[in-house]
Amino acid sequence: MRYVSTRGAAGVGLGQAIRAGAAPDGGLYVPEDVPAAGAAELAEASLAEFAAAMLAPFFAGDPLADELPAICAEAFDFPVPIVTPDPARPGLRALELFHGPTGAFKDFGARFLMACFDRLGDPCRPLSVLVATSGDTGGAVGCAAEGRDAVRATILYPAGRVSPFQAAQLSCWGAPVQALEVDGDFDDCQRLVKAAFADRVLAGAHNLTSANSINIGRLLPQVAYLAYASVRAARETGGEVGFIIPSGNLGHGFAALYARAMGFPIRPIVLATNANRTLADWKATGVYSPRASVATIANAMDVGAPSNFERLAALPPEQRRLGVELVTDAQIRERIRIEHGSSGYVWCPHSATAVEAYARLSDRVRDEVTWIAAATAHPFKFAEIVEPLIGAAIAPSPALAAIADRPLARRAIPARLDALVAALRPAPEPAHA
Repeated sequence: MRYVSTRGAAGVGLGQAIRAGAAPDGGLYVPEDVPAAGAAELAEASLAEFAAAMLAPFFAGDPLADELPAICAEAFDFPVPIVTPDPARPGLRALELFHGPTGAFKDFGARFLMACFDRLGDPCRPLSVLVATSGDTGGAVGCAAEGRDAVRATILYPAGRVSPFQAAQLSCWGAPVQALEVDGDFDDCQRLVKAAFADRVLAGAHNLTSANSINIGRLLPQVAYLAYASVRAARETGGEVGFIIPSGNLGHGFAALYARAMGFPIRPIVLATNANRTLADWKATGVYSPRASVATIANAMDVGAPSNFERLAALPPEQRRLGVELVTDAQIRERIRIEHGSSGYVWCPHSATAVEAYARLSDRVRDEVTWIAAATAHPFKFAEIVEPLIGAAIAPSPALAAIADRPLARRAIPARLDALVAALRPAPEPAHA
């Protein structure tokens, strides 16, 4: 399997595409061919076994191929339940993606990618991972990178635009991880990362690579678990499924489209966004107009210029079929209240956008398939938002509770490339309470 740029650069092997992060022409790597759906017979196997079989064509011919089963065993080692949040509404399932060590779906991609980097890197000259985060990605990458020898990680997150728990989770990891609190929004963080990669001298000097969803190594595991969920649900219900995916940088949504293009039993796909309306306006007008992001209570989705739109635009028109629903903060809050009041189930603000999108479907559309909403984060990570809405305390998972005992270290920087360059050299300073 070769990987080509969305802007036309010649194909490379998977290891090279993962190592580079972005293509040399500034585009994003996508597989040259779309493999046919496989591993459907493994619906009763573990996710790690399913993923190793399903992803084998993507690794074919690459030195990483022999390592794929071990990579999947390392990345997919926690539960991924499909539950029915409200027994009175059996047509809606929740794919709980928050049972990993940092309580977010990003754990899958981060652990998969770091396992690949560990096999691609050299402890004598480690890969330097740059990651811009609007909330959850950085925590997952920091956790997955901590203690590794062939990788070091620098996390950039927007000051004042993540939840208090997220801020702690972004800055609690030990070597070789450092956290940079950027005076700006997520798009500023993303711009700094892109500028660093565009500087060939800088990228070479620091052996830079990326852990954002622009990296194909982040997307492949997402395709795997969405395919696995579709096969399991279809086997149970006897029909195809629809997905509703909370969307920010569009990696998760693209993964769902790609799983459907492969032939897995997925029909409708709906992307749920917060008040950042770039995707909703594109769907309504056909014109893609990126803009500055706006802050919302679903902050991991606060993206005004979703990087993976370039991958979506590269798909054939018939593979781009999807719906987009824009959900405001007020609607998120009301949906969390309604769902808890009717069933006792607690959704995080991001996942609540998906349930609100489901509630807007017509009866006819709701009845056509079983719908799976991606529950992307543990609600405890947003306790200060959710608890007042439901009138109850949210218990953390053991892994999330352990964050409180970790020391924090972060460095505040302006949103300038020279500040990032300076921060790539020294160690981070302790944060003040």
